[in-house]
Amino acid sequence: MTKLNAKIPSGPLAEKWTRYKTDQKLVNPANKRKLDIIVVGTGLAGAAAAASFGEMGFKVKVFCIQDSPRRAHSIAAQGGINAAKNYPNDGDSVYRLFYDTIKGGDYRAREANVYRLAEVSNSIIDQCVAQGVPFAREYSGYLDNRSFGGAQVSRTFYARGQTGQQLLLGAYGALSKEIGLGHVELYHRHEMLDLVLIDGRARGIIARNVVTGELERFAAHAVVLATGGYGNVYFLSTNAMNSNGSAAMRAFKRGAFFANPAYVQIHPTCIPVHGDYQSKLTLMSESLRNDGRIWVPKKKEDAEKVRKGVLKPRDIPENDRDYYLERRYPAFGNLVPRDVASRAAKERCDAGFGVGNTGLAVYLDFAESIQRLGRNVIEARYGNLFQMYEKIVDENPYETPMMIYPAVHYTMGGLWVDYELQTTVPGLFAAGEANFSDHGANRLGASALMQGLADGYFVLPYTIQNYLADQISVPRFKTDTPEFDEAEKKIHAEIDRLLSVKGKQSVDTFHRKLGTIMWENVGMGRNEAGLKLAIEKIRLLREEFWKDVRVVGSKTGVNQELEKALRLVDYLELGELMARDALLRNESCGGHFREEYQTEDGEALRDDQNYKYVSAWEYKPDDVPEKHVEPLNYEFIEVKTRNYKV
Repeated sequence: MTKLNAKIPSGPLAEKWTRYKTDQKLVNPANKRKLDIIVVGTGLAGAAAAASFGEMGFKVKVFCIQDSPRRAHSIAAQGGINAAKNYPNDGDSVYRLFYDTIKGGDYRAREANVYRLAEVSNSIIDQCVAQGVPFAREYSGYLDNRSFGGAQVSRTFYARGQTGQQLLLGAYGALSKEIGLGHVELYHRHEMLDLVLIDGRARGIIARNVVTGELERFAAHAVVLATGGYGNVYFLSTNAMNSNGSAAMRAFKRGAFFANPAYVQIHPTCIPVHGDYQSKLTLMSESLRNDGRIWVPKKKEDAEKVRKGVLKPRDIPENDRDYYLERRYPAFGNLVPRDVASRAAKERCDAGFGVGNTGLAVYLDFAESIQRLGRNVIEARYGNLFQMYEKIVDENPYETPMMIYPAVHYTMGGLWVDYELQTTVPGLFAAGEANFSDHGANRLGASALMQGLADGYFVLPYTIQNYLADQISVPRFKTDTPEFDEAEKKIHAEIDRLLSVKGKQSVDTFHRKLGTIMWENVGMGRNEAGLKLAIEKIRLLREEFWKDVRVVGSKTGVNQELEKALRLVDYLELGELMARDALLRNESCGGHFREEYQTEDGEALRDDQNYKYVSAWEYKPDDVPEKHVEPLNYEFIEVKTRNYKV
């Protein structure tokens, strides 16, 4: 079994990152100009990394799947970004942010990585303010904060309900400056389809120009993947349709270990499914749980009347409402972590208390906060979110409670990386949601933006130098090598095979079938029988796919069906890997809830004796992937059972 070296620096927790930066190798300015870096992805992590590398003097090629970096899915993050500045003077600190993150992830993340994330969080806010990000401010002029799940302090900085968009515009501005100076070369409408290794090191990529259909070769001394998560394996998720896990899967097939694939976050605050023909789901920001109260009817007969349209939520008196999060978790109430809130909503709906025409919804009610604060205050805080909800559902949330239900949102799993964010392939780094490193088994709200910008602005600029320092004598690579030839030939063969099947079923039909298997068996509730069934069904579906898929169009020019088919090939393998990882983790922790392993009151039951580790999977061609483990050693905190009740 391969021993995974996380390269965690020695010394006290609060000094590890400082010691690393003190001891790391550097590249002098003249030598930086000799080194090329490829960055795949232009969300917060990718844009921040590419801009930072360019400003440092490296020659950078950055790849954007959209027509502009401004369309990266980071733009969809609504609620805010965490940092430990303690502006409200409510007891926050770097250590508390670190501890809340470790605890929120159910003690399944590395101490050193998480502490570094908390440590650099304050610098992120300073950086973004300097870029002109219009964070909300109090009347005094200080930056405002609000609360998010899993914390008892207000540490989330926000820009109304558009935080992701504003942060991305800040990173895009920094990136554009470097593009304008000629330090960074931007390739729009390019999708990475393979990683190229030369002598065991990542030295380039093959990308498909999605406008012309041509396969293009790009070489560099190092490659950074910042391509987001793989939530769209479920078909229905809050992710943009273009968001996909293919870059990570292609790296996996080239030797990069895939860590914790079973860890998927189900977000509790989404607009419920309303039909059979949806292509995605819409997220309502977790920030709404600051002022909204979640409830269902106490009486099943009232819930049935609501589902039939006989009773309106406003007709149900206060003492006949079950504010179940406040009842079950009095210390945190509606601000429990996402995995806890999601399971609680599922439990109430499964018990017959759900609302909406499907019974798979709960109420998020703002009546009390509107009465207490005034509608104008609620409108100032969440107005654009309320407007979005009304446009989709055609109900006024100021007058009628919102209906919400959990949906697939974020993936905590990803490529295994060490403390330097380097994968098991030398020269290949992964940043943001594409890696597994900081969130454990459950991500706290407002931490995704924090991790993406931390990795891009404040971690990779140091750690990638440590790798590149001994590469300065390596000349620039040409792309007419056998390694590039083999990679391109492999992709051409895959595309030709997809186009030649000429079956009867569309790509979306197969993707929807896969999503149903995943949601029913590898979703919020998992068990041994369901996971084994999922593995069997996915294998049969993959066989059917290669016999009966119909991919229309040609390999040249724009062909979105071909794009989707190439991604689905990866999803069909990734879905099985996720189910296999969940099957071999006989415990419940965070977003991974095995129904066989729960406490008497329905909470997650961890097994720290046997499963306090990171699972890291190695690809095996034509065989079952091999599982490796990285033990998680907690030197500086006490591992406890999560408790949000007191």
